Amino acid sequence: MRDGILSIKPYLCTMTAEDTYKTIVEPSEGIYTEKRSKFIAIALPVRTIDEIKTHLETYQKKYYDARHVCYAYMLGAMRKDFRANDNGEPSGTAGKPILGQINSNELTDILIIVVRYFGGIKLGTSGLIVAYKAAAAEAIAAATIIEKTVDEEVTVMFEYPFMNDIMRIVKEEEPEIISQIYDMDCSMTLRIRSSMMSKLRARLEKVETARIMDKK
Repeated sequence: MRDGILSIKPYLCTMTAEDTYKTIVEPSEGIYTEKRSKFIAIALPVRTIDEIKTHLETYQKKYYDARHVCYAYMLGAMRKDFRANDNGEPSGTAGKPILGQINSNELTDILIIVVRYFGGIKLGTSGLIVAYKAAAAEAIAAATIIEKTVDEEVTVMFEYPFMNDIMRIVKEEEPEIISQIYDMDCSMTLRIRSSMMSKLRARLEKVETARIMDKK
């Protein structure tokens, strides 16, 4: 593990721990056609609502001549922040099947936009659901999926003479050092996988003069 990313093969990862989640590395695209209608799906890694809004504005402008620009997103390691939008398609025929693909692949921190160019032949409700689902699936299939860890940060304050004790713990537990200040009163901010935090804290707290300050 390095910088909160587990070394695993794409597509083969499973949710084996509560402090891991799956997301995509970079943008990917997929295309699906049905009865001359063209569905262009774009999967994008995102972390915030502001990022999502920016991407939506960008793609709505880029595909200004399309009949519909539908989307769904999922945010957060706990996968509780999500939304699906049909953008004028019959209710539940676009955003919901896109979100369904995000869920079935257990992904988060992802936005999938599906742009539809109407081919002149109506697909019907079931046809639309199949098309949006298939387009989203194509974009996901083209993506590189990684499993990341949910990390926490902790700041430890200590006196300089106890530097070696702290560094021994850091070397053995292998947290990422976010920042460090060395003076008579020293401080170090560390980041580590959530499931490993309790052990790290317990060891740091045993160092003489050490004071723990949580930071997430």
